[in-house]
Amino acid sequence: MAEHRTMQRGALLDAARSLLSEGGTEALTFPALAERTGLARSSVYEYFRSRAAVVEELCAVDFPVWAAEIESAMDLAPSPEDKVEAYVRRQLELVGDRRHRAVVAISASELDAGAREKIRAAHGALIAMIVEALAELGQSEPRLSAMLLQGMVDAAVRRIELGAAEDPSAIADATVAMALRGVRG
Repeated sequence: MAEHRTMQRGALLDAARSLLSEGGTEALTFPALAERTGLARSSVYEYFRSRAAVVEELCAVDFPVWAAEIESAMDLAPSPEDKVEAYVRRQLELVGDRRHRAVVAISASELDAGAREKIRAAHGALIAMIVEALAELGQSEPRLSAMLLQGMVDAAVRRIELGAAEDPSAIADATVAMALRGVRG
């Protein structure tokens, strides 16, 4: 029975990822989740009390997965500059990944305080990954620099998500070039 519940919970999360990446937060409704998974709407409520709870769980499950991918790309980078490049490039490469798109699609204003706090903490963990490399590059305010760098990455993510005129690789190259010029001072 527990295994069956775990499978259904997984199916609901997978359906939520698809709905979010296809239509953003508005698309994530309990009737849509029920339809995608073949469960009764009342069954969806047995797993999650609200949309915010679905989003919270998605963040808890998915964020560490892609954070680990970014971290492993950075671990392979020999120099602080290479770490910055890996940090930027790996995030932009993950834009097409449904897990990433689902987390990005979540508008914080629609969530309860608990879910917003989880997202903030996850973003904080992401930013913490790059602080040391920025300090090694001589940044006097490495945490502030990390936040600004992440803002640039977020802008590039949005540009790619919008299907901008530029090729995603051109957006990645421009972001890396700006980031490296900026962090070198």
